Amino acid sequence: MEQVSERLAFKNRTNRCDDDEFPKTLSQDKKRPANEDNKSSRKRVKLTSNVETIDISDEEDDVVILSGTSSRRWSLFAMRNRAMSCAPFGYSRLPQMSTNALLRSFVSSNKSDVYKCHSIDASSFMTLPYACAYSHQAKRGGKPLLAVTTEQGTVHVLNTEKRNDWDVEPQRTVFQPYANGIFDVQWSPLDTQLATAAAGSSIQVSTLDASSCDAKTIRTMHGHAGTVKCLAWDPRTDGSLLCSGGRDGAICLWDLRQDADSPVITIADAHEDTSKGARPRPRKGKLPLAAPQRSITSVLYTECDPYGVTSAGSLDGILRHWDFRLPKKVGARKPRIQPTHSSPLDPTVYLGSHRARGITSLTPGSGPTAGLLFALGHDSRIHTYNLSSLVPLSGNTSNPEDDTYAFSHPNMRNTSFYVRTSLSPCGRWLASGGAENGSVYLFDVSNAGRVQAGS
Repeated sequence: MEQVSERLAFKNRTNRCDDDEFPKTLSQDKKRPANEDNKSSRKRVKLTSNVETIDISDEEDDVVILSGTSSRRWSLFAMRNRAMSCAPFGYSRLPQMSTNALLRSFVSSNKSDVYKCHSIDASSFMTLPYACAYSHQAKRGGKPLLAVTTEQGTVHVLNTEKRNDWDVEPQRTVFQPYANGIFDVQWSPLDTQLATAAAGSSIQVSTLDASSCDAKTIRTMHGHAGTVKCLAWDPRTDGSLLCSGGRDGAICLWDLRQDADSPVITIADAHEDTSKGARPRPRKGKLPLAAPQRSITSVLYTECDPYGVTSAGSLDGILRHWDFRLPKKVGARKPRIQPTHSSPLDPTVYLGSHRARGITSLTPGSGPTAGLLFALGHDSRIHTYNLSSLVPLSGNTSNPEDDTYAFSHPNMRNTSFYVRTSLSPCGRWLASGGAENGSVYLFDVSNAGRVQAGS
């Protein structure tokens, strides 16, 4: 009898009971005597939620019993899934592990991973890089060719394949299409041509000879009234159609199959607000205020519309989509192509601020982020848009820190329109430059493509 009484007392203390002895609530369990010898080896934690009360004991197999349910044992794994399913909005959301350690592993300190752009004159030893772009073949796992442009107007085509510290760097191709800084460089869809845009108003197209590591400029095109800031090749053809945006606010379409070096289509003042009327005339003796510069900072061909181009401007976060197949507006004094649609809201305006910020760079998503568009704003944040509708997903919260569609860092400063972003081929890692300290920031954007609670 004494042995039976000891077993029953032990069963009441540990929540391990048979089906016919299951208590109605865990609060009816008998407390363990204070003079228990092994009280330090057992812990009891009570978890309270708005649905049910869970009492966990450090027993073997990590098994617990939930009150208010049928008489059964629950493992910690099942208990976790049940607790998440009872969370607000009624569906399970798996916890996300931190990827900070993985992001840090992308940074290398090996000498074989460092490439320097040497100066072409004797005034300095090295020159600053302005823009860079990997070839399409490199993004598909082929030969990793990286084109880097500098402030001296040179282009360095580097082979960045993995090598040992004692291996000699492969021979690079260096040529100089301009005498001043090159702001953008883009590979043609088949990597047969390189288009460059510089501080001047011209665009140059060059071909590369991989065997002799030599480059040759084949076209020089003029059509902008200011600095050409961004380029984009039409992905449907190889080296036939090229789109450009400039500081003059114009978007130009170039057809390299024609002999003329002028654009076939020009959209002047592409990001001007046409809804507002003419500016009032100033009083006599007063000079009119200069209109803010609405330059084109980025142009992009999207997969959802192969005939359309998405553009961003330097004045606000409103994106616009253009279809070059549409005819110009008939009857207007200045016929022009109208955008098919644009962003209804500006995500760069936070907390009721009336000062909008421009967009520096546009990057389309892929893989887990397909259907999204990432835009680096002049407010030092990366905003997320819907790729097809251009509706901003970020900027819809009263507190920017709670915005799951905006990516930033406390040390990230974007005070220059020359800072760009780039997405990894897998579509998960987004890299952004910074205007201070020469830092590069890496973000895990894979969760941006998931449906958020309450959306």
